[in-house]
Formats: sequence, C-alpha cells, structure tokens
Amino acid sequence: MEFSHFVRVERDTAGGKSHHIVVHTRDPKMVVELAPDVDAPDKLGQGVLKRVAVPNSWAGNYSQYAKVIAQAQAFFKASRTAETASKAEVRRFQS
Repeated sequence: MEFSHFVRVERDTAGGKSHHIVVHTRDPKMVVELAPDVDAPDKLGQGVLKRVAVPNSWAGNYSQYAKVIAQAQAFFKASRTAETASKAEVRRFQS
C-alpha cells in the first residue's frame, strides 16, 4: 500500500500518555487521531479512532472518506511497527 501522502505525529502529554495523529497531506486534507488498541494481541492493532477532521466538502460522503480512514489506520500500524528514529534522536536535530 502506498503511504506517501501520510504523516504520523506523536506527542507526549504531561500525564505520560501520548497522542497519535495521522495527517493526509493531499486531497482530502484530513486529520485522524488514533489511540493504540490495547485489546489487540500486539497491543497496537489498527488503532482506535478518537477523532476525525475532514473538509466540509466531504461531509456526508462517508463511503469516500472511509477508504482514506482505513488507509490512515493501516499507515498508523505500519509506521508504529517500522524502524523509526527515537524521540531523543529527533529532538537532537531541533536545537
């Protein structure tokens, strides 16, 4: 599956939890906030949908953006299981 139009953002909160946001950068520009599925065997799963933000022009066209949400969930799982840079490594480049 092609994931070139997706970006995952992970933010730590004060409570020690993290927010996972997947952004679709092309049309439709949409944002999906996901939480890891703790009931899944790998404690990650496809992610549990917490919030979806889509453009007004897509409102009511559920079949169209359901496909993009499914791709966002697949990207979430693939990006969490893929080899990524640690947060300390990423923060090193921000100074």
